[in-house]
Amino acid sequence: MFRALLAASAVIALAPAAIEAPAQAARATEAEAAAALDAAIAGPWRSEANRARDIYRHPKETLLFFGFRPDMTVVEIAPGGGWYTEILAPALKGRGQLLVAQNNPTVSPAAAKARADFLQKFGNRDIYGQVNVVNFGKGIMASMAAPNSVDLVVTFRSIHGLIGNSAAEEAFRAFHTVLKPGGRLGIEQHRQREDRPNLPGANQGGYVKESQVIALAEAAGFRLVGRSEINANPKDTADWPDGVWTLPPTLVLKDKDRETYLAIGESDRMTLVFEKPAR
Repeated sequence: MFRALLAASAVIALAPAAIEAPAQAARATEAEAAAALDAAIAGPWRSEANRARDIYRHPKETLLFFGFRPDMTVVEIAPGGGWYTEILAPALKGRGQLLVAQNNPTVSPAAAKARADFLQKFGNRDIYGQVNVVNFGKGIMASMAAPNSVDLVVTFRSIHGLIGNSAAEEAFRAFHTVLKPGGRLGIEQHRQREDRPNLPGANQGGYVKESQVIALAEAAGFRLVGRSEINANPKDTADWPDGVWTLPPTLVLKDKDRETYLAIGESDRMTLVFEKPAR
């Protein structure tokens, strides 16, 4: 979701880290989750450009695979421009809670602008409910929510940035800390082939081996409970001149071989779900 994770100093988050969701007589069902996601995905607030990516990102299938329910407390890590936030926030509105863990805005003018733009975009409570933005960065990751308070942590295409900034181990420990026993961690990430060396550069061209992600999660105390090919793309050879950003939607090479890269589509992605053991 981002090419580099900005370092963060210890500052107070802009939203409370632990927020109680409205009490419910019974947990939401998968059918209710599917209906909430259908409504959010069809929402008129989503741009045509974002809708066009649904064929690559499969948001409903991905979130249901992660175990999403509309009455959960969910943390979204590194939301970027909020592609998934546009779906998660309306689907949780009125029943659950969404915390969005974003780079510390005091680190740089760019980070401050990104935070301001994000808050402005998701300030309409009639559509999104309350989107609680918390700070996320090296040294403060576990402060994004109270320990044992979150049902589901999700992150999309961000693990390469964490690895590139030597922050992955801390991040996975923080995910484990904030999740309730039995809570889940859902990860979608550009996938490197297991039989290849890592690409040059700290962020490995955006690609990470599935085995590397699993090892990070298990070292933090998670148990792998599922993997899916929902977001697989066998056309992606994961060896592009400018890494994953060669492919859409970034198309960093602009018009050079543009039609070729458009025909390939977005990256091949692993889709994994982990659980924090109940004991």
